[in-house]
Amino acid sequence: MLEILIHGAVSSAIYAMLAVGFTLIFGVARVLNLAHGSFYALGAYGAYYFTSHLHMPLLPAALLAIGLVALFGVFVEKVLVRPMRRSQLAVLMITLAVALVVEQALFLTFGSEYRNVPEFVSRKFTIGGVDVGGQRLLALGVSVVLIGLLWLFIQRTRLGSAILAVSQDPEAASYMGIPSDRIFSIVMALSAALAAAAGVLAGPFLTVQPTMWLLPIVKAFAIVIVGGLGSIPGSILAALMLGYAETIVGYTISTSWTEIVSVAATLLMLVFRPAGMFGKRAAF
Repeated sequence: MLEILIHGAVSSAIYAMLAVGFTLIFGVARVLNLAHGSFYALGAYGAYYFTSHLHMPLLPAALLAIGLVALFGVFVEKVLVRPMRRSQLAVLMITLAVALVVEQALFLTFGSEYRNVPEFVSRKFTIGGVDVGGQRLLALGVSVVLIGLLWLFIQRTRLGSAILAVSQDPEAASYMGIPSDRIFSIVMALSAALAAAAGVLAGPFLTVQPTMWLLPIVKAFAIVIVGGLGSIPGSILAALMLGYAETIVGYTISTSWTEIVSVAATLLMLVFRPAGMFGKRAAF
């Protein structure tokens, strides 16, 4: 039972980072970003490249990778998404195209082999008789801290207040002198940075390959459907539910059945409660 609690918490934390970024950009800019999983993959590959090829220390490499992915997110929002924002279908297609281009670029650059992202913490810890990798515990702790800092940033700063205003009514916010386009770029940068951080933290104990973007976007989409599109508290709760449900299924039945959990949860929620548990328009 303790093993399920610990590993479920780690999975939930990674899922929460992915889902919070995904729902943040939807809650503020009303954009369903199918390239979100690519930010996760680029974070992991960036940390790998900077440490293995440029021989940088791990922490600066990780921070540089996250920063570059955030800038890439701003590029995607400004150059590709912004001109198409009035058409949800066009945004879906262009972000899907970005994801596929990133996948092919990773294939051409690194090949199809699995890559090993270095661990920040390589030793194992024993908790209540259960051996847990230090990297998993670090991923859990950092995820909680980053989500908490994001919450404080939104709730306690002037820029956060501007983001809230735009998420509630972009037109009224523009009349108050808040530059909506700039807010959209900032939110995309935050969203991309969270996904990249998840890739850096989870890369050492999960699969790192060019197609790794697909599973995170499926998980993030399932979580925001269950939690409610635009609701970050709902996404966090749904991430906990999904993470523990998959862990329980993996331990009691088989790990090959874990991927069905997110699909089943999405289908059931769409049938019985399409708005999700906490569905609303604003991000907070």
